[in-house]
Amino acid sequence: MTSHGKKYLEAKKQVNPTQQYTPEEAIKLVKGTAFTKFDSTVEVHLRMGVDPRHADQQVRGVVLLPSGTGKTVRILVFAEGDGAKLAEDAGADFVGSDELVNKIQGGWTDFDMAIATPSMMKKVGRLGRVLGPRGLMPSPKAGTIVEDDDLPRVIQEARQGRVEFKVDKTANLHVPLGKVSFSEDALMANLSAVMEAIARAKPSGAKGVYIKRVTLASTMGPGVKLDANQAAQLRTA
Repeated sequence: MTSHGKKYLEAKKQVNPTQQYTPEEAIKLVKGTAFTKFDSTVEVHLRMGVDPRHADQQVRGVVLLPSGTGKTVRILVFAEGDGAKLAEDAGADFVGSDELVNKIQGGWTDFDMAIATPSMMKKVGRLGRVLGPRGLMPSPKAGTIVEDDDLPRVIQEARQGRVEFKVDKTANLHVPLGKVSFSEDALMANLSAVMEAIARAKPSGAKGVYIKRVTLASTMGPGVKLDANQAAQLRTA
């Protein structure tokens, strides 16, 4: 049985476990119940009405958070020639080809996002066992396999708050929304962008209720249930 500390238990007293809060109420409550000494991350957790075992019920996409993530992203780009020069000029942290592949095969993974040009995928494909489980493998669906000319745009978006989401094996989605230090309006803008992106990503095989439950929480903080219908209707301004 999991035991919680005094700070968590005190924070949990402020949340009614049977109530479904409006998005505005939930954001305010999550900020008010955060108790860590560091700037906690705020996440939205969704229980989806899909069966991830079927290919036509996969929920996956990318969203650009208008208020950013509040996190410094270390970007690695697999590219050669003109692509490598474009990536370096755009501010990528690591750019290269065979030397990066060899370094990663040796166990190095000190980066948060990997982007590759199509011509590099023959080499990058060998890294599937290393990058795949960490969610770092470049893929077309995640928008991280791009032509040379698109590298500056994707790198800039990553700096601004580009987040990938993908339903897990238990039919849940977990998406970061920013930091507790963000204003309520900033978190609301990010939540709206995420919910809109998830609505757009509804797969053809989804039947019945698409979004069953929505919960907000800060790092180590108590979960706050949102009214799923209200949350599903959120859209960016």
